[in-house]
Amino acid sequence: MSVRFALQGAVSRELLTYGGRVLVHDNAAELEFLTTGARVVTVPRDVPDEQTLPISAHPCFAGVRFPLQRKDFR
Repeated sequence: MSVRFALQGAVSRELLTYGGRVLVHDNAAELEFLTTGARVVTVPRDVPDEQTLPISAHPCFAGVRFPLQRKDFR
């Protein structure tokens, strides 16, 4: 299993989810670039892949190409 990164709520300190699944990405720098107000953390190893959702599958990121091309965000 490769390292996975998730967003942690600033107030709740819970991993952010969509549809009950933890939003994950394999690149911490890209998560930090895409979001504000949430901390990027390593996903605990005890969170199974079946309980995660790649951030690229979230509807809000449907128009975003991964890996990110920063020129797309000017």
